[in-house]
Amino acid sequence: MRVLLIDDDARLAELLVDYLAPQGVALVHAGGGQAGLAALAGGGFDAILLDVMMPGMDGLSVLRTVRDAGHRIPVIMLTARGDEADRVVGLELGADDYVAKPFSPRELLARLRAVVRRAHPETVAEKLSAAGITVDTGSREAWVDGQPVALTGLEVDLLVALLRRAGRVVPRSALLDLAGRGDVSVGERAVDVHISRLRKKLGDDPPTRIRTVRGVGYVLSRSAEDT
Repeated sequence: MRVLLIDDDARLAELLVDYLAPQGVALVHAGGGQAGLAALAGGGFDAILLDVMMPGMDGLSVLRTVRDAGHRIPVIMLTARGDEADRVVGLELGADDYVAKPFSPRELLARLRAVVRRAHPETVAEKLSAAGITVDTGSREAWVDGQPVALTGLEVDLLVALLRRAGRVVPRSALLDLAGRGDVSVGERAVDVHISRLRKKLGDDPPTRIRTVRGVGYVLSRSAEDT
């Protein structure tokens, strides 16, 4: 695995290089946002570790630039901030996970492997459809009534979890685990925020495809006629 670390903390970079190298991870360090984008342009990376708080171009600006350029490479945000609002912003911009400093290198390695595994699934691709929504689990592309919709990685995972259980109520508290994203540390309020944004992207406003079951969770309609 080849990973790009964009972080102004040189000492952290040294520690991670020493820990990750024996684990089969080659870490390339860029000390700032612009340097990181230049390194990414060279290609060949499997994932990015991106610090939020950096002088000059901060991590959220880097992430926005990466996603606006069409790069789908997995990104894990690193930050000393522990506020849930920061996690929501990063995930909404297209981050795949979020780790608060200080963190365990062992945990970071596990999360790296998880996001890379999701980006390169070994399972056979399939297309899931319900309520006029279709998702190709291999390409991770989505369509609504035949029209393509751009979703973040987390939104795709949430939508797949709902599609697999179309017509059944999915508890809010279990949705991230069912989506295979139990490693993402956000609360139930943040799940509500992501479902709200997902609905808007699907044109489900007011919501008829993904309905809220008050006090429980969400249910995706089985067919367009049910909406």
